[in-house]
Amino acid sequence: MKLLAKWLIGSASLLAAPYIIPGISISNFYSALVAVFILGILNITIRPILLFFTLPINMLSLGLFSLVVNAIIFWFLSTIVKGLRVDGFVAAFLGALFVSAVMFITDKILRNEE
Repeated sequence: MKLLAKWLIGSASLLAAPYIIPGISISNFYSALVAVFILGILNITIRPILLFFTLPINMLSLGLFSLVVNAIIFWFLSTIVKGLRVDGFVAAFLGALFVSAVMFITDKILRNEE
């Protein structure tokens, strides 16, 4: 049940992102559901590999380069999912930051309910 709640809230945050961040557009709720599902798969598979290869830069920046890795994955997501468009790196960075923040808060709220 919590997985479904996270998925729906993540989709809602992706639908809300174009209203907050210029340069992001999403066509419908179905595209948002697919995008959040694929984003989860990318975060499980590709993100650890990217973080491993960027470990020296990440250590020098005290972990802030992981935000850039999130933006790269978000930007890559827009090339996979039809209906999601990200116009540039800044929009990808802010969109990834927004969706990550909403998902972090959602995770904390759902864990406190246990």
